[in-house]
Amino acid sequence: MEQTSNRFLIRKASVEDISRIAEILVFVKRMNYRAIFRNDAVSFGEIQVIPVAEQYSKPEILDSIWVYEAEGIVKGLIRIVGKEVVELYVEHFFQGQGIGAKLIEFAKKEQDAKILWVLEKNTDAIRFYETHGFHLTENRIFEEGTPEYKVLMEL
Repeated sequence: MEQTSNRFLIRKASVEDISRIAEILVFVKRMNYRAIFRNDAVSFGEIQVIPVAEQYSKPEILDSIWVYEAEGIVKGLIRIVGKEVVELYVEHFFQGQGIGAKLIEFAKKEQDAKILWVLEKNTDAIRFYETHGFHLTENRIFEEGTPEYKVLMEL
């Protein structure tokens, strides 16, 4: 199902979107997570556009991604698996314009998403999700390969 208005479109991602998805993921992950993980080898070595594009081009991943497009530009994305929001990213230059809000509301209303995991130290994301009705639970797990925790949020 697509959600449209005069100014934007939320639609299933396609093969043509892969390079843009990879750009958004690499840049936003570096901006948001470098301060938390403090690992330049990962931020600038492992997280590279071509390997990310290859990973996200796999049908089992690409088929679970919806993109926010406006004026012919993919500005954000959300990955939903079952009832879980797995990822939500908005291009740094377009943050603060309500794109993330539209994506999370789309996930809740159109895809029946009810849960997500967020880094415990990512307080901005936690506040954002709380604004959209999610609440923290007592469930915590380690982010694989790091000393950091993720916490479960649910509606």
